[in-house]
Amino acid sequence: MMEFIDPTTLAIAGIVLMLALIAMGVPIAFAMAVVGAAGYWVLVGYKPALTQIYMNAVQKGSELVFIALPLFILMGQLVYQSKLAVDLYDCVQKWFGRLPGGLAITSVAGCAGFGAVTGSSVAAVATIGPMAMPEMRRYKYDPQLATGAIASAGTLAMLIPPSVILVAYGIWTETSIGHLFIAGVVPGIVLATMYALYIWGRCLINPEMGPIGPKYSWGERFASTWKLIPVLTIFLVVLGGIYAGIFTPTEAAGIGVSGVVVVMTVMGRFKWPAVKSALKDTGRTSAMIFAIIVGGHIIGAFLNVTGVTDGLISWIAELGVNRYVVLAIFVLMYLILGAILDVWGMLILTLPFVFPVILALGFDPVWFGIFIVVMVEIALITPPIGINVYVMHNLAPDVELVDIFKGVMPFVVVSLIFVVLLTAFPQMALFLVDLSFTN
Repeated sequence: MMEFIDPTTLAIAGIVLMLALIAMGVPIAFAMAVVGAAGYWVLVGYKPALTQIYMNAVQKGSELVFIALPLFILMGQLVYQSKLAVDLYDCVQKWFGRLPGGLAITSVAGCAGFGAVTGSSVAAVATIGPMAMPEMRRYKYDPQLATGAIASAGTLAMLIPPSVILVAYGIWTETSIGHLFIAGVVPGIVLATMYALYIWGRCLINPEMGPIGPKYSWGERFASTWKLIPVLTIFLVVLGGIYAGIFTPTEAAGIGVSGVVVVMTVMGRFKWPAVKSALKDTGRTSAMIFAIIVGGHIIGAFLNVTGVTDGLISWIAELGVNRYVVLAIFVLMYLILGAILDVWGMLILTLPFVFPVILALGFDPVWFGIFIVVMVEIALITPPIGINVYVMHNLAPDVELVDIFKGVMPFVVVSLIFVVLLTAFPQMALFLVDLSFTN
């Protein structure tokens, strides 16, 4: 170590440099890796720095659990390419379309269901949006409510398992991915229900915002339900197998991919161009996430050497404040970061600081995984970055961007209320984990 350099000062300088590189357009994975490796080099030497890069890349890349990440992404891509979401939306619309705001509620349920087999927020919005918007325009739905509901509901894909971001969180924090998946089930259902209740209540008060949709017979409703059985079966087998401890998340991912391929083949939707597109997108997304995870570990190793993380924990302990006050500060921090960083940047950049503090304060790492995913969800719809809003604007260019942001704000409030409930009742996320047979 170079004794004339203060580690804390170097850590602060490194963080500032990293944020500057990101602001200049450098990919976040490279910004973290370069700053982390350079800082490690300055403090410890170039050989340990090179060893740190090698160990992180090789060890993380060769972990069996990492195989689950591209497999779950591929599973979602195949579902997306096979147009199975059309069957899902058709079924939900026939059952819930006659409620006040029923078509918007259908969008929430459709995004939640689609997210349960894809784990992709953007894909949920891009898939459900083109189906939902024409119907809501036809019934003269309020544009802010219509676009806001779809953009917000798309975020549920990140919470309801299988979730790619929960896999990444589990890999980075060495938390059981099986437990994280199980923990996301009830919170995902509760948050989706809260979104639906908000829409229903608002349209009940002001029916013109969301008139009731088309009427269908009971026969048509039950007929549409049959189309969902294959996908629903895949979801139940994947999650049920993890819950019962029959197979690991990695094995579940393989079974899920195989199941989707079988369903596509039986339904006559297995097309090579679609499969090639799914494989290409899977490779691109997996490589990006892998690079970010490795870069996050390198910057984390650098910060650990500087002692800044331990210093932060000691400083918080000396303050003597309630741990929920610290959690509230983290909520505010994530709201601010969500306005300037993308989802992956916000997650990986903060974990080296926040996760050790969370453990030191006695919070459950599985519970915190659900907490941080909800905060990331909020970032997906808050200005100016809110990528779901921009996707929604591309699908509905006739609705001004500012109006879509106005439309998602009530859902942001609902999400923050949910964060309070999740904090007050942590067993919402943990009780299924306690009952499961997953290690």
